[in-house]
Amino acid sequence: MFRIIIFLITNIAVLVIFSSVLYILGINIYTIYNLLILATIFGFSGSLISLYMSKYIALKLIDGEIIKIPKNDIEYWLLETINKQSKILNINNPELVVYNSSDLNAFTTGANRKSSLLAISTALINNMNKNEIKAVIAHEMSHIVNGDMVTMTLIQGVTNTFVIFLSRIFAQLFSNINLDENNKNDNQTVYFIASLILELIFGILANIIVLWFSRKREFYADAGAAKLVGIENMVTALNKLKMNYNKLNIDNSISSFCINGKYSYNFNELFMSHPTLEKRIQALVNRTYLN
Repeated sequence: MFRIIIFLITNIAVLVIFSSVLYILGINIYTIYNLLILATIFGFSGSLISLYMSKYIALKLIDGEIIKIPKNDIEYWLLETINKQSKILNINNPELVVYNSSDLNAFTTGANRKSSLLAISTALINNMNKNEIKAVIAHEMSHIVNGDMVTMTLIQGVTNTFVIFLSRIFAQLFSNINLDENNKNDNQTVYFIASLILELIFGILANIIVLWFSRKREFYADAGAAKLVGIENMVTALNKLKMNYNKLNIDNSISSFCINGKYSYNFNELFMSHPTLEKRIQALVNRTYLN
């Protein structure tokens, strides 16, 4: 969830800056070729910046510190568990952060497999047994092995490129409908407003694609964790998350933004970053994503 928030904030900022710079400088792009080049540059810049700053931003958001030397038995056990799983998966150990939170949660971020961060909430550690915690760690380790952070960046970059490109093309068409050589400023204003509105519309549609991939990768991460620690342990961990969510009694209006979403087939599911826990559990029971 933290990665999605970071991606969205950074990319929206880049799109706004892009639009403002073009408007202030009075730059009109007349060829599709030049527009596509600029759209690609700005489309990928937000994703790449957010990818390489993700660890720093995540640490600031959760107010956490990387554990280099364990201070107690649980930190020692967590580092040992991460080390064992890293060796099995043949990847570098991700840096570990334990952060204070009342929500059972964990996430991983970082630019690549060699520079990743794994954060675990104190609530998750205090409310899960060791087998369940191992399953959660294995799930996050699977994200690292699968290269989900880089794949998310590429998908976000491509969708951003098309959002910028298509919004400018259609905005130019709208501004040319009532083209008046004597009112170039008015035409520029129409172009600027139209491009912003179209960016918002196309951006929402593009994020549906990004979130679809985000949901899909959770199934594969669950499957990867099941291979490491067993299906039963992974299902038990997901059930524990489900019980915690039910106790929180989160309002429907924000449930789609939470890691523990409610089971539904309605329109809101398109905007969920994670599939519902019921679907994830069912996929494990049915061995849908297990090869």
